[in-house]
Amino acid sequence: MYDKQVGKKKMKKKGHLKINVAVDIKTKEILALEVTDKKVHDGKIMPKLIEHVLKRSNKNKKFRIKSVLADGAYDINKNFKYLEKKKIRPCIKVRKSSIIAHKNNRLRNTGVNSQIKDLFKWKKRRKYGKRWMAETVFSSTKRMFGEYVDATKFQTMIKEIVMKTSLYNLFSKPV
Repeated sequence: MYDKQVGKKKMKKKGHLKINVAVDIKTKEILALEVTDKKVHDGKIMPKLIEHVLKRSNKNKKFRIKSVLADGAYDINKNFKYLEKKKIRPCIKVRKSSIIAHKNNRLRNTGVNSQIKDLFKWKKRRKYGKRWMAETVFSSTKRMFGEYVDATKFQTMIKEIVMKTSLYNLFSKPV
């Protein structure tokens, strides 16, 4: 947070937070979330989200991650390696400038090849269109609680977002 002098009044300007979520596309439940500042790259967050879901599934023995639907922000080699190690199918849209390279993970090269050949066919085969479920969750949460937080300290902001997420999950469960 920084102060900006405007006339005689001091106006406080705040940065923004980035929220990355893991959403169950069948139930639209938020399974995990990571809150960061704007400096943290989205691609580095995916393993943390998946680990949160897997820890949760070990307790409940309920969740099994078959695939991950993610946009180009998660297109980094480490994510493809991580997903391969966990035996999770990556459905990550690669960047337009992506190339097939020996240093890349084999699953990423396969994705690049498929998307270069026929992106529409890749999207249909991988059910990439279901990624909108996560966008729906964000939209619903913003409609319920607004897109701002009232807290001023970072740790309190995180707690407020976690509380809103928990309430969203509670309110959105079928009766």
